[in-house]
Amino acid sequence: MVQFLSDARPPVETGIPSSAEAVSDSDLLDAYSRTVAGVAKKVSEAVVQIKVDKVRGRGRRPYSPGGAGSGFIISSDGYIVTNSHVVNGASRIEANLQDGRQFEARLVGEDLATDLAVVQISAEKLATASFGDSGKLQVGQLAIAIGNPYGFQYSLTAGVVSALGRSLRSESGRLIDDVIQTDAALNPGNSGGPLVDSHGRVIGVNTAVILPAQGLCFAVASNLASFVAGKLILEGKVRRGYIGIAGQMIRLNASLAQQLQLETESGILVQQAEPEGPARHSGLQPGDVIVGFNGQPVHSIDDLHRCLSESTIGQACELLVLRNRRRERIRIVPAELP
Repeated sequence: MVQFLSDARPPVETGIPSSAEAVSDSDLLDAYSRTVAGVAKKVSEAVVQIKVDKVRGRGRRPYSPGGAGSGFIISSDGYIVTNSHVVNGASRIEANLQDGRQFEARLVGEDLATDLAVVQISAEKLATASFGDSGKLQVGQLAIAIGNPYGFQYSLTAGVVSALGRSLRSESGRLIDDVIQTDAALNPGNSGGPLVDSHGRVIGVNTAVILPAQGLCFAVASNLASFVAGKLILEGKVRRGYIGIAGQMIRLNASLAQQLQLETESGILVQQAEPEGPARHSGLQPGDVIVGFNGQPVHSIDDLHRCLSESTIGQACELLVLRNRRRERIRIVPAELP
C-alpha cells in the first residue's frame, strides 16, 4: 500500500502581521492614547501659565521686559511650584489658570541652588496636582510634560524617562543632584511645569533642555522638589551651610595620596578665606587642601556643597586637610549661607 505524503507546505513568514496581531497592536495604541489623554484630563486644570514683569535699567526710563513660564498648583490654598529662573527678580507675577481666571501671585520663596520656587495666589475651587515618589522611577517608563511653551495656554508632550540620577548645574553654580532625564520635548515656556507619570502623579519639575542636542530634557525629581517646596512654604528659603572659602579642585600626587592613605585622588585647594568667615576663624589657611569633611571624602567643590547641609549650620564639624604634605584635622563650625 502506497501512502502519499500531503503536499501541504508550512506557512511562509511574510513579515505582515496577522489580523489578530493587528488588532492587538491597535488595542495597545488605544491604551497608550487613553493613558495620555486621561493624564491630561486629570492634571491639566492644575497647570498654570506664569507671566512676569522684570524691571531692567536705571534712571528715568527703566523698562519692564515680560517673561513667561509654567507652574502647577499643589494645594487648595493656592501654593504653586515653578522654577526660580522664571520668577527671580520679578516685579510682578501673574498666574493664568486653565479656566481663564487670572490672579496676581506673591513670591513665597525661591531656591537658586535647585532652580525651584513657590508662589501663591488667593483663589477658590482650585484643582491640584500631587507629588509621586521619584525614588521608584525606572528608565523606560512613561513621562508626560505639561506646560505653556512659547506662551501658548496649554501643551502636552509624551516620552519616557531616559536616565535617572543625573546632575545639572543650576544658575547659582551648585549642582542639582537628583535630576531626571527625559525625551518628552520641552520648549521655552515649559520651565516650571510638571513632569508626570501614567497615573498623573508629578515625578519632576521641568527645568532645562540641552538646545544643541535632540531629546535631552531635564526635570528636578519630585522627592527633592517636594522637600524644597515644603521648606519654602514653611521658612521662605532652604537653609544651607557655608565655610567662606575661595578654592579650586586639584589633583593630588598619587604617591602622596597612597602614602597618607587618602580615600580621594583630588581635593580643594584653599586660595582665600573670608575675613570673618568660619574658615578664617577655624585656622584654615591658603594653600591647605581639603580632602575630607566629617569622615566623608571630598573630591571637589560640589562634594563640599553636598556636605554643607542644613544640619551642619552651627555644629562643630571636622575638616581633613593636607598641610605641608601632612594630614591635619581642623575643627570648623559652618555658618548659614546668606
